[in-house]
Amino acid sequence: MKSAHELRIVFFGTPDFALASLEALIAARLNVVAVVTAPDKPAGRGLKVQETAVKLGAVKRGIPVLQPSKLKAPDFLEALASFQADVQVVVAFRMLPEVVWNMPPLGTINVHASLLPQYRGAAPINWAIINGESETGVTTFRLQHEIDTGNILLQDSVAILPEDNAGTLHDRLMARGADLLVKTIEGLSAASIVPQAQPELGHLHHAPKIFKADLEINWEQTAQQVLNFVRGMAPYPAAYTHLRGKQLKVFKAHIDSAPGLAAPATMETDEKSYLRFATVDAWIAIDELQLEGKKRMSVAEFLRGFRA
Repeated sequence: MKSAHELRIVFFGTPDFALASLEALIAARLNVVAVVTAPDKPAGRGLKVQETAVKLGAVKRGIPVLQPSKLKAPDFLEALASFQADVQVVVAFRMLPEVVWNMPPLGTINVHASLLPQYRGAAPINWAIINGESETGVTTFRLQHEIDTGNILLQDSVAILPEDNAGTLHDRLMARGADLLVKTIEGLSAASIVPQAQPELGHLHHAPKIFKADLEINWEQTAQQVLNFVRGMAPYPAAYTHLRGKQLKVFKAHIDSAPGLAAPATMETDEKSYLRFATVDAWIAIDELQLEGKKRMSVAEFLRGFRA
């Protein structure tokens, strides 16, 4: 077996979450010989061509970059094979075909932002908060045919704090995942990691991709459920409700202990300091929001120009 520093690594990833892992590998002086990331695409109002965070990080360090539109394209497979990877790493990238993940002798390692087998899927950070979990974590595992089901290599648990939202938890898991990936590569090289099959649990929470239709707040739930939903969608893609026929995004809120309760979804405000909505068992007071066509602001800023 080669030493960890001799292993040839090809890294697959796209967003900031993946960039942290790439930078951790480089900082540990591990041998990243190439990076695979998504193609450049136009974004924003001016449709300016935008490069991925991982591409920018790789170019900065002189690492060759591949940006295939099709992962089974013969020219991509030929280019990928030419790097003679001992192991591939995937962090926040699209699904790989078997011809890709089965290419290197040590297989392909994925970093997933949950304690597998819980929260398999595209949005584990969001769903862990939405479901009111007090703990989650990161897992490194080997890819196999079914998504997020491969043998576990290492895991690290992370507490979910009451004040966490998807953004703050993302940042902590991003750092923990990067550290765990380095330990995984080093452990595989030293043959000190024994892969373990994912345990068969009676009840599994899943983490499917979140679509626009999933973002509307259901005021027919308890206040804690609504608060968890707001936290789990903040700061992006952001939960929303409606106010005077316009979409109102909610980024931060808290449970209001005000006495009395109205029908779920009823809105109340003093037009100065609070704007709240009724759930089935308590009020939810909005702290930060964004009305359609306006900028994000505090509730106090919003109410200066609002009349009930």
